[in-house]
Amino acid sequence: MNEFPPFEIVDGRYDNGLILLADHATNHLPPRYDRLGLPDSAFERHIAYDIGIEALTRALAARLNAPAVMSRYSRLLIDPNRGEDDPTIIMRISDGAIIPGNHPIAPDEWQHRIETFHRPYHRAVEETIERVALTSGKAPLVLSLHSYTPAWKGVARPWHAAVLWDTDHRAVRPLIDLLSAPGDILVGNNEPYDGALKGDTMYRHCMTRGIPHALLEVRQDLIGHEDGVLAWADRLAPIFSRMNADPALHRYEVHASRTGPYPAISADPLSETPLEECAS
Repeated sequence: MNEFPPFEIVDGRYDNGLILLADHATNHLPPRYDRLGLPDSAFERHIAYDIGIEALTRALAARLNAPAVMSRYSRLLIDPNRGEDDPTIIMRISDGAIIPGNHPIAPDEWQHRIETFHRPYHRAVEETIERVALTSGKAPLVLSLHSYTPAWKGVARPWHAAVLWDTDHRAVRPLIDLLSAPGDILVGNNEPYDGALKGDTMYRHCMTRGIPHALLEVRQDLIGHEDGVLAWADRLAPIFSRMNADPALHRYEVHASRTGPYPAISADPLSETPLEECAS
């Protein structure tokens, strides 16, 4: 039995159709990894986790009474937001920091981390999505929460938040519009990152299955403290609630990915009929 839990499920109403995800919620490591040879200070940086996201996810889950799935291990151990065949799933160097515990790394240790940490997290995500789908009787709306640094390599990032996506625009457009409507923040549209990444969490659980979704990034200086978390929870909760009330965001509709063909067309878990892929 794994004494270090690789995920946490925050309970909520499964019949409401909304799920929150936090791939990089914590900077925790099992004791056996001895900080991967890094100083404690490295685990206070963005290279170890998404600063502010655990607190924001908990606050939103409470306000919305929505289930949430959060990883419980640092992305330095293994990155849950990467496919199993992605060479960056275990980083040897991150933002200038060499990670001694990851280089060199034996093939059996690589596989151990996939089986012990990565796969259990994704099983929890899959099972929660299926539970919401079956309980609500419709496609879930999946919203994934991340955070990013206010500057990168000395260049400031002006966006207060960013929405990342591949080609399924259904949840993206209303999220950008609702965030931008008050006029007090700048919202990035696939910047500072592009949301098309083969094998990542949104690709694996939503794109391939036609589930409406969006990935929201919030700048870390805005949520790195309690007041900021509460302010952003107040900002986001009514937006997420309004989106979740839209029947158009609870329908299965597979969109082709910019990363290339899917391994296979997935089926609607509420039906035995395979979904047709549609152009985007």
